[in-house]
Amino acid sequence: MTLDHSLKLHKKPNLYHPSLLVGWSKDVGALGAGVIDFVNASLKTEQIGEVEAKGFFSLSGVAIEEDVIQFPQSNFYCSEERNLIIFKSDPPVLEQYRFLNSTLDAAKYFKAKEIYTIGGIVSLRAHTAPRRISGVVNKEKLKSMLAEYDGLEVNIDYRTPPGERPTLSSFLLWMAKMRNIPTVNLWGEVPFYLGNAFDARAGEHVLDFLNRRLSLNMDLTPLREESEEQSGMIGKLRGQSPEVGKCIEMLERGIMLQPEESERLRREVMKILSQRRPPEWS
Repeated sequence: MTLDHSLKLHKKPNLYHPSLLVGWSKDVGALGAGVIDFVNASLKTEQIGEVEAKGFFSLSGVAIEEDVIQFPQSNFYCSEERNLIIFKSDPPVLEQYRFLNSTLDAAKYFKAKEIYTIGGIVSLRAHTAPRRISGVVNKEKLKSMLAEYDGLEVNIDYRTPPGERPTLSSFLLWMAKMRNIPTVNLWGEVPFYLGNAFDARAGEHVLDFLNRRLSLNMDLTPLREESEEQSGMIGKLRGQSPEVGKCIEMLERGIMLQPEESERLRREVMKILSQRRPPEWS
């Protein structure tokens, strides 16, 4: 098949109709990137290709860290043992249609049987509430196949609100349908005040599903420990700050916060979480 010239594949691994995981580096609760990083570290994947950045990213968006330019990355990884392809990318800002077509070119090249995108959605519930995961599919037969998995809600008919642009994952879902590739958008629920940090509990639920669905056999103990540490830090803050404690209690009771209360809660939680070390797998 003819591949888009921006798609550079360095190796054709020994795979048989693998699954493809897709995660974006900028996401609610850093969920997509966090899950992908955990999978890559757990399975010791190797990089096998990339989509070149030229034409898809603006230089005005290039980050500089410690005086070193951080160019956008769009890399493919592989685990032959688990029959899995992984794609982690910064979200393209230009020519998104062609960029996503390059991603689907890779899926076709490797004869992927299905695609799973991973993303976070903002929740107004407290972090103490159970995380919910939704699955939006592009083929009806996937609903019955996925309905057997506890903790995954698939009986939803999500549509992009009028006047809003679809997310990259939603766009990819539609394009994959046009190319006859079964695709699932996995959306993990992330409390709004964890939107700028990796929500370990949401990540744990997504990875538990992927373990079961794709037989990945990953040890999720480090993620559970991260989730417990995160919850412990918020719990400590809750005990120290009456205002934070009141806000979380209101959310637990299903009471909406005022904008200034929401912002105060978000700011205080992010301040305390920024003091912890990054997870070892990141």
